[in-house]
Amino acid sequence: MNAPNASGWKPGTPVEGHNAMSGPDTATGNRALMLEEPLIFEIGHAETTGVDFPTPLPGGEGAKARLAGMERTDPIGLPGLSEPETIRHYTRLSRQNYAIDLGLFPLGSCTMKHNPRLNEKVARMPGFADVHPLQPVDTVRGALEVVNELAHWLIDLTGMHGVAMSPKAGAHGELCGILCIRAALEARGDAREVILVPESAHGTNPATAAFAGYKVEDIPATPEGRVDLEALKARLGPDVAGVMITNPNTCGLFEPDMKAISDAVHEAGGFVYCDGANFNAIVGKVRPGDLGVDAMHINLHKTFSTPHGGGGPGSGPVVLSEALAPYGPLPFTARDGDGVVHLVEEENAAEFDHTRAFGRMTAFHGQMGMFTRALAYMLSHGADGLKQVAEDAVLNANYVLRSLEDVLDAPFGHSGPCMHEALFSDKGFAEGLSTLDLAKALIDEGYHPMTMYFPLVVHGAMLVEPTETESKAALDQFIMALRSVAERAKSGDASLKTAPHYAPRRRLDETQAARKPILAWNDPDMV
Repeated sequence: MNAPNASGWKPGTPVEGHNAMSGPDTATGNRALMLEEPLIFEIGHAETTGVDFPTPLPGGEGAKARLAGMERTDPIGLPGLSEPETIRHYTRLSRQNYAIDLGLFPLGSCTMKHNPRLNEKVARMPGFADVHPLQPVDTVRGALEVVNELAHWLIDLTGMHGVAMSPKAGAHGELCGILCIRAALEARGDAREVILVPESAHGTNPATAAFAGYKVEDIPATPEGRVDLEALKARLGPDVAGVMITNPNTCGLFEPDMKAISDAVHEAGGFVYCDGANFNAIVGKVRPGDLGVDAMHINLHKTFSTPHGGGGPGSGPVVLSEALAPYGPLPFTARDGDGVVHLVEEENAAEFDHTRAFGRMTAFHGQMGMFTRALAYMLSHGADGLKQVAEDAVLNANYVLRSLEDVLDAPFGHSGPCMHEALFSDKGFAEGLSTLDLAKALIDEGYHPMTMYFPLVVHGAMLVEPTETESKAALDQFIMALRSVAERAKSGDASLKTAPHYAPRRRLDETQAARKPILAWNDPDMV
């Protein structure tokens, strides 16, 4: 374990029996630069304030006049901190977070990859960062040009006919695509009510179809982890509105029968929705439109640059085939004969050939910050650079897969090269040890754990997505760390059950944390 790997990186050797939280107590509770941080309520007091206020007028008449009868009757109950105290508190808290700027983020399916700072600078330029959705259109012509240019890039990269830019994230985009399908079916008087969803699809796919009012039926996977084409064909019929398929799928595999699937669904009168969350693996290499896809959302925050995590921000434009494009939602941008980009917000926009919109997905026009970052990412990479993004992401994932398949079970390693993510299982772990134990021990090695227990078709799944932004040296370091933990899991190392040992906090009772969370601070003096 302590020999240098191919990159020359050598892991440190912990002292036998050592624990980062053991040793003599300190007066502060801190351990060197691992700082013990109290709650903000425990730092300041409600009786103090971090700023100086002018002396109120006698009787408080001035304050009453300015508050127009809205004076507070009870104490606010917030601590008073100075500016340095406040900054230090939140900075110390931030140091307990793992971030892409600290190291490799193996969190599969969310594409936690480095995004160039150039794109952040562009997103903060005047005219982009400070626009308001209710500004007069004539004052945001530049922003509309960006939206329109990005829309054309998305259409070109996917080989589709149109695009809806307003959906706010992936699942929102899925709903948009399914509503387009519903609108197209209703327009021809076709009351189909079933959506087919393969086992290898993202979990949001069946949820979206059900939310839109469809009945959901599963399509099984083959032993190779791909859609069973014959089972799909056997289920197609006049009641099937379409299929929602993830490609590349959640097993990290490309669906080679995608064109045959689309042809069969179209022949049966249905439509094909493709979950584009994994577009990072095929951008610049494959155009979904060429495979017969009718609608696909694209997570700009995954493939085209925006730091993503903690619930946002997100953006999920939906590209549409020629059959579905007329039903796309409002608003959208369009260039008229004079070369001016317009924001089309009315359903009767006959001059732009878009009179059958099903309505709106959101009040306004989309995520401007996401749009500017994504377009900056595309323009700086170019067509050849975007192709290399996919090639490098796939190369890195396969490097991880083949470097670990001798110590971790790779259930679909026999299915050929994986795409952007490598999938492992807990098969072979000693009795009593689980994927959760391995993940907690990986924290001790200095890494945020990978996605665990997903996809559901694999027991004890571990999904590793290195992305294209990691160097071979960074991958070698991660592989060494994961290999060492996997070997401990196979040998029955009981210390994994109490990991992490070196983190600021021990392992939580996750069941109680989920079922009985304590989310509010109570003043002990008031209890």
